[in-house]
Amino acid sequence: MNARISRHILGTFEAAMTSLRTNVLMMASLTQRNLQNSLIGLTQRENQPCTTVIADDEEIDALEVQIDRDGTETMMRFNPVASDMREVLATMKLSVHLERIADQAVGIARRVIQLNSVPSVPEVIATHEMFCHATNMFVDALQAFANRNIELALALRSRDRRLDDMNKEIAEKLSDTMLRDVFRVRTYLNLIFIARYIERIGDHSTNIAEDTVFLISALDIRHQN
Repeated sequence: MNARISRHILGTFEAAMTSLRTNVLMMASLTQRNLQNSLIGLTQRENQPCTTVIADDEEIDALEVQIDRDGTETMMRFNPVASDMREVLATMKLSVHLERIADQAVGIARRVIQLNSVPSVPEVIATHEMFCHATNMFVDALQAFANRNIELALALRSRDRRLDDMNKEIAEKLSDTMLRDVFRVRTYLNLIFIARYIERIGDHSTNIAEDTVFLISALDIRHQN
């Protein structure tokens, strides 16, 4: 009798975890699509992908709320053991980072729409490289989480430092350019904001990687060098 009850409880917990994983995978897919659309809007000067990003953000927000609700209910109902508890918490935290990355994509999309209404400037190319770097970080962070790849997760920290340097270089260059070309100050400010949003995508991708390390090893590396 006890064995049948144990199997039933385990099966129900696994069903709850399957639902959590399905929702977070859907959320990750939507977030990645939003990043791609923002990049298309920036590189190809198209507004339609940007409006899609803004419209899709509501669905991402709804998924985060659902994951948070389901994760809390799962912990309250099943009181999972340490490793299972870490997985529930890591999945809930992943949804938070995904929602914030999606917010950065929306911020980029809004700025790109403004950029597309005025003539282009050559300095925008620098943000293309930075955006690709951040997007690759995001994809690898998701892969590290899905595959429980601790080496890939740990590698993201140095890549994030490179992204920080790129953001600093762009901000300094655009600040100097604004002094020489005062008629395009708004354009350069939009690019500075876009670079800042991209840098935040790297930060959240690194946070996903750090949560992956915790999920695998129970080691909190967030404030360690």
